[in-house]
Amino acid sequence: MNTPTSWKKSSHSGGGEGNACVEIAESGAHIAIRDSKSPAGAVLTVPAGAFARFVGALKETHSTVTDFARLRG
Repeated sequence: MNTPTSWKKSSHSGGGEGNACVEIAESGAHIAIRDSKSPAGAVLTVPAGAFARFVGALKETHSTVTDFARLRG
């Protein structure tokens, strides 16, 4: 897989320059992931379907934790 040229940074990228996160890029049937602080470094690629399931699980977990925190007051 060639390294993508169009990277997207999370909207939850921390303060300042927003360098405390990862970046992702679509490349056909795969998603490429890299460290925003080291864009010339290693790139991890995963199948797009697996990445979608991973993100879905994160959202579900975040929702559950947020709901629990609201219940506890």
